[in-house]
Amino acid sequence: MRTRTVLDASEISRAVTRIAHEILEANKGAEGLVLLGIPTRGAPLAARLAARIAQIEPGIDPAEICGALDITMYRDDLRSGRLRAAEPTTIPGSGIDGRTVVLVDDVLFSGRSVRAALDALSDIGRPAAVRLAVLVDRGHRALPIRADHVGKNLPTAVSERVSVRVSEIDGEDAVTISAPTDAPAAEVEA
Repeated sequence: MRTRTVLDASEISRAVTRIAHEILEANKGAEGLVLLGIPTRGAPLAARLAARIAQIEPGIDPAEICGALDITMYRDDLRSGRLRAAEPTTIPGSGIDGRTVVLVDDVLFSGRSVRAALDALSDIGRPAAVRLAVLVDRGHRALPIRADHVGKNLPTAVSERVSVRVSEIDGEDAVTISAPTDAPAAEVEA
């Protein structure tokens, strides 16, 4: 596999800051806002966004607007046997009913994880609106899903692998793209 870094720690930090500003602008402030990260790496990204929003909007407690939404049991590939352990779903004390929920994920690819998140969300409550923030949008949608806030659009070949590393889990922040060594060079330069 040939691997190259497409976002380093400082670029990820800038992307998170920009997305936080976009979320506040779209929501006209932080009132009624809930950020729910999709585990595994969407959860720490949601926590980072909540912390940035609290820096921008004084008086906001990140813990009161941030949670995690496990989608394991809502995935459409349960029969494939490629399951990961379920992680806890945590919802801020104010709940999600009547609020604007921003789902946060690391990579948007086929859209299947977001579809599962929407199903999981509907079992918890009824938000006024649902938006989507992703660090990387790599294209190749299988479902009609589009992110509202994107850190980086990254055109890729289907054979390539996009990996997001976050310091909270992996000890470093980076986004890399890997291609099989037999892939044509043009596909790796995407």
